[in-house]
Amino acid sequence: MRLAFVAAIQLLPPRQRATLLLCDVLGWSAAEAAQLLGGSIASINSALQRARATLGARYPQGRPLRRSEPSQRESLLLERYVSAWQATDLDGFVELLRKDATYHMPPWHDWYQGRQAIHGFFRTVWGNFASYRAVPTRANGQPAVAIYARRHQDAEWRAQSLHVIEPAGGAIATLTVYVGRLGPDLFAAFGLPPVWSESNASPSQPVS
Repeated sequence: MRLAFVAAIQLLPPRQRATLLLCDVLGWSAAEAAQLLGGSIASINSALQRARATLGARYPQGRPLRRSEPSQRESLLLERYVSAWQATDLDGFVELLRKDATYHMPPWHDWYQGRQAIHGFFRTVWGNFASYRAVPTRANGQPAVAIYARRHQDAEWRAQSLHVIEPAGGAIATLTVYVGRLGPDLFAAFGLPPVWSESNASPSQPVS
């Protein structure tokens, strides 16, 4: 996303830039982009094709994949995050947040700031599942965790949400949780199965 943003600003005119970011980065449909930017769906598709062609000519090989290694502090934070979820320890999870931490969950518009507000939200949903399995990974160079959840009546843990963590000073400054239909749909891009079992091999940690 960062690369797309920088490249779009440098190379594309405003309408193509906005169209590319909305459709190819944020996943909007042409109809949604047309409603926001004005014009027809055909004009949005045309702008998107031109933007892709410009970037394709400039970056014919795409971006080389580079794996970013977490620092020791990040690794410890990630380990504690995984442990809190797998122990269904809500208070332990909230302790990992900075006092002014923010939390949001695309594609929904809900947004919370501060430990108390975030704790209040999670307290209302934490008990919807019997248990969780948390799998560490990386997303856009940041620590991330894939959460599998098992409902009380089920025997399996199913893909539930993808948590992207922005650390600061050994704590979580921003937590972005991809939920709903969007969250589980992202698991395949990280080499993660839709259903988790204890026999699963450790997944790879791609950078997206």
